[in-house]
This record gives sequence, structure tokens and C-alpha cells, in this order.
Amino acid sequence: MGKLVDITVCGAGGRMGRRIIALAEENGLRVTGALEAPGHPALGQDAGLVAGVAASGVTIGDDLKASWTKGAVIVDFSSPAATLAQLEFAAGNGAPVVVGTTGLDPEQRARAEELAARTATVMASNMSVGITVLDSLVEQAVKALGGGFDCEIVELHHRLKKDAPSGTALSLAATAAAARGLELPASLATAREGMIGERPDDEIGVVALRGGDAVGDHTVMLVGTGERLELTHRAASRDCLAGGALRAALWVAGRQPGLYGMRQVCGLEPA
Repeated sequence: MGKLVDITVCGAGGRMGRRIIALAEENGLRVTGALEAPGHPALGQDAGLVAGVAASGVTIGDDLKASWTKGAVIVDFSSPAATLAQLEFAAGNGAPVVVGTTGLDPEQRARAEELAARTATVMASNMSVGITVLDSLVEQAVKALGGGFDCEIVELHHRLKKDAPSGTALSLAATAAAARGLELPASLATAREGMIGERPDDEIGVVALRGGDAVGDHTVMLVGTGERLELTHRAASRDCLAGGALRAALWVAGRQPGLYGMRQVCGLEPA
């Protein structure tokens, strides 16, 4: 293996942050910095030990300037407000970034994309390679099937997830809408109850389910007359998400400034 790529993990004490730290070295990366929110119980602890692996010698702090080393890729799975602060820092210091944080509102998303374009940034609601391929397949299928097929998306996540629908479901809905020449949120339906009348043709339905410890299931149903196509991705563990984020970090290191997506990371679209 050649020289390891350095990363600074933001959200190091969270579920995703811990898996990214645990899997980093075997994926060609080295954790040189780790960050958590002020007051988080992981502050001051060794990042490797918090992740359940060998001690790394990296202490989890709450100051990105102190935690980041020049050239390191910032890998961010934190909160919307923290992500914007991380992107502000990255844009000002030329740091490449991988952002997997979800739950950004439209205003936060617009600001994040504005900042992200100032440095090399991969931003995606789901870093899984499988989800990336699913998204591409949804686009192809919707275009090929045409307007005679209604699009409904069902997602299931663990009971602790705070945002709904999931960022992945909304991203898949946006892909389906764009393939039909529609726009979100105008064509989005996230709840139906009572006498709602007939389903409009220009609607993309999304249903969010919550329960147990489900990592994340997403099914896109394209329902026509007399036939139905279902495209499903099921995450068995967060390792598929962490692995995709690490792949993105390797890919974005040394890239020119710009906002990139996982399709480019996976070679499905030109960079």
C-alpha cells in the first residue's frame, strides 16, 4: 500500500464517525484528527478507543482548526449547523471535504453547496456505492418507462433517526422527479390521509417508516397498469456507508475545487 491519505473525522463519537475511524486504515486512509461537539462525552478520549479499535494517538477535540492538519480530507458526519461551520473552515483553508450529514433544510443546503464549490467537496445524502447505483438505475428506469408509471418511495430506518423522510429517500425522489421533468418540493407527497382524491400524475410519493435498529432500507416502486417494477437497496450495516465515505475521501484528495457527487466517485459520471 502506498502513502496513506490523512483524514479529519467530524462527528467522531457518532455511529458513522466511529465506523469511519475503525475502517480507515484498511481502506488506505489515516485518521490524523477527530472532532465532536462541545460537551460531547467522547471529548478528550482517544479516537481509536472510542471507535472500538486500537488506540490511534488522536484525541477527540472540539476545535477544527486545532484538529485539522494541512492536506487532510475533512470527513463530516455531524449536524447541519456543524457541517456549515466545517465547510466555512474548509473553504477558507482549501481543505478537501466529504459531507454525509443529512437533515439540512433548503436554506442550509443552498449555503452548503455555495461553500462546497470553493474547495474540492463530495456531498451526498448516502455514501453507499449500492445506493449510488440505485439512484442511477432509478433515473434510467423512470425515463424509459415514461409517464404511465407512478413513482412511490418507501424507506425504513432505526427508531433513533431524527429526520424524516431520509435524505436518501428525498434524493431518490429528486432523481425520479428530474427524470420526469418535474421539480421538488412541488411534486412531492410525504403524507396522505382521508379523502385525498385521485393521485395526480405529477406526484412523487415518499413514505417514512421508523423502528428498531434498521440501518436503512429504500425501495423505489414504479407502478403502471398491470405491472410494477421495484428497485430495492438494503443496508445490513453502516459499514457500506462508511466504506463509501472513505472511498470518496480517497477520490477527492488532490481534486480541483468543485462540488462532486458519488456518481462521479463511482465512475458513473465524468468528474
